[in-house]
Amino acid sequence: MPNYSEIKNSLSRIEALERELNLKQLQINRLLNITQAINNNVSAEGLFNMYKSFLGWEIGIKKMALYIKEDDNWDCAASIGIDEQLLEFNIAETLPKFTRLKNLERNDEDDELLKNFDVVIPVRHKDQPIAYVFIGGFSDDEDMYSKIQFITTITNVIAVAIENKRLFKRQLEQERLKREMELASEMQRMLIPKKLPKNENYELSSIYKPHLGVGGDYFDFIEYEDSKIVFCVGDVSGKGVAAALLMANFQAIFHTILAKRTSLEEFIIDLNNAVYVLTKGDRFITLFVAEYDIEEQKLKYVNAGHNPPIFVSDGELYLLKKGCTILGPFEKLPAVEIGEVSLKGEQAIILAFTDGLTDLRNEDGDFFDEQVLSGFVSNNYEEAAFEFNHKLMDTIDAFRGKQSYPDDITILTCKIYN
Repeated sequence: MPNYSEIKNSLSRIEALERELNLKQLQINRLLNITQAINNNVSAEGLFNMYKSFLGWEIGIKKMALYIKEDDNWDCAASIGIDEQLLEFNIAETLPKFTRLKNLERNDEDDELLKNFDVVIPVRHKDQPIAYVFIGGFSDDEDMYSKIQFITTITNVIAVAIENKRLFKRQLEQERLKREMELASEMQRMLIPKKLPKNENYELSSIYKPHLGVGGDYFDFIEYEDSKIVFCVGDVSGKGVAAALLMANFQAIFHTILAKRTSLEEFIIDLNNAVYVLTKGDRFITLFVAEYDIEEQKLKYVNAGHNPPIFVSDGELYLLKKGCTILGPFEKLPAVEIGEVSLKGEQAIILAFTDGLTDLRNEDGDFFDEQVLSGFVSNNYEEAAFEFNHKLMDTIDAFRGKQSYPDDITILTCKIYN
């Protein structure tokens, strides 16, 4: 028969096994609870609280710090037994050296925060670190190995769930941004003239290629009953939705002020004032605006910091440079110079464009600069506006080869017949 000592030892082993079984059952139940919480889309804060509570109250961890990556920053999402001031230390440069589970030698660590811990557990997702948990405060008689195994499992579950939340949130933001871009693009297409005038006196033709679906380029025209036409090309600073919204506001301002039928100088001063009030001087617009009088055969224009349009009449080429500074940054324009050209020849052509055209490069890195553009205009100015632009587009595509457009490109060609 077994003696008393053997029976006692046997009972102790049974009790130990029961405690271990209960702990395993507790761990499994907690893991199931956390999994259920993830399925129920519990917030990140809720998951961190469950994680902290389980490690502290049920596993008995005395010191812990969980770092999660958020917007390229490593933030402490949960902690146990660590001074708040220590958690404010930036350990981003230290973390990458921990590529696998590692025991920390406190005497070897200079970092005051890391001296509190015995082990670090990195969590990786698709070969990228997404979390680090530091554990400390183990006593000599604890089954550290078993606890670390389970902490590793539950940390991986929590960290991957948080990463999936982050990726899902980013996907929603991208979809929202895509929809905003689509709406802005639709709005912008409504603002851009769909049909341009063509008669015995003049013809307008355009090329419009927004780089991101939406942009800050703008062109427009207005015909008057007193034998005059006003046309313009502009470029709003910035890109994307913000530039498109500013462009929409600018179009409304442009038409409102133009309806007053003031002089070109008064018009450009009023336009600058309106843009300054709208943007508080934080944005600017470059603009070329011209008025052609059919009866007097005169072109008046203002170039407000825009790329000089190319004008050719009877084979002679000019750059339309006169005007003023860009619109918007200054409450008052320093000076305005009105350009004026008499059109006495049989025909003339005006090529107005935004800087996306001259910023275009070919595969050798050469720019489609004003010299190249001037050569094209000189050789093709006798063409009608539509045919001129068609040839220009072929020339642009041949020049750039496989290179993409670096920016919005807008071209407005005005052919004048006398």
